[in-house]
Amino acid sequence: MSNPVYLALDLPRLDDACALAEKVQAHVGGLKLGLEFFCAHGAAGVHEVARIGLPIFLDLKFHDIPNTVAGAMQAVHALEPAIVTVHASGGRAMMEDAKAAAASGTKVVAVTMLTSLDERDLARTGVSGSPHDHVLRLAELAQAAGLDGIVCSGSEVGEVHRQWKDGFFVVPGLRPAGGAAGDQKRVVTPRQARDDGASVLVIGRPISRASDPVAAAREIEATL
Repeated sequence: MSNPVYLALDLPRLDDACALAEKVQAHVGGLKLGLEFFCAHGAAGVHEVARIGLPIFLDLKFHDIPNTVAGAMQAVHALEPAIVTVHASGGRAMMEDAKAAAASGTKVVAVTMLTSLDERDLARTGVSGSPHDHVLRLAELAQAAGLDGIVCSGSEVGEVHRQWKDGFFVVPGLRPAGGAAGDQKRVVTPRQARDDGASVLVIGRPISRASDPVAAAREIEATL
């Protein structure tokens, strides 16, 4: 992949999302469409963004019983996503069925631990240990289930990459050097994540909310 940056296009207006994508398309490698976008614009919105010509990362984080997730995965075939997410905490059977139901050209990756969470948040949900250990456990489960890779923070991607040499690793919650962390708790720079083995770098607000999105995207691209 020549440019690993996927721009998160979670904007409330479809025309604004398309306009932003068109502006920065020369400086990103793909577009991530998440829950906010999909709930607002649906399949029609995905098709509209796909017309720009960049790969689509459909970040819907499927998490349900295996049969339901398999059905949902089949339902998105028509959208031709390059990447789709499921939650690793859904278990091995769910992940196996998700991968089996995915289109042949779609990578299925498992979300391990949201980058907005830390060890204290884990403890409140009944999970003991560090975020690092939790991510490694779920990465091992995703690999055993036959998935293509995982979603994890830049804090864990290096270790996961060492254990899963041919895995496909999506890293969100990235901030350029000196950038505000916002609601993210485990952040690194795009360059650090790339050096540690990230396959895809998901970047949203540092580009979408910049006064000059094109310049912001170009500056991030230049660091890689």
